[in-house]
Amino acid sequence: MGETSSNKKQSKLGSFFNGLSAEFKKVIWPDKTTLLKQTVTVTVASVVLGLLIALIDTIVQYGVNFLTM
Repeated sequence: MGETSSNKKQSKLGSFFNGLSAEFKKVIWPDKTTLLKQTVTVTVASVVLGLLIALIDTIVQYGVNFLTM
């Protein structure tokens, strides 16, 4: 007799987690210095982009208000 449905599911699940574990071992994790630099860069870029979008929004809003009044 073959494997039961439950055994097949356990086998697939075990295989999945074994593969997942193998892939995580291949990852090159950044050191603290690199992580800090990248975090600061992303944060600064996000703030600058947010301010730029807010500025453009204010200018467009002023232009629309000027045209509709």
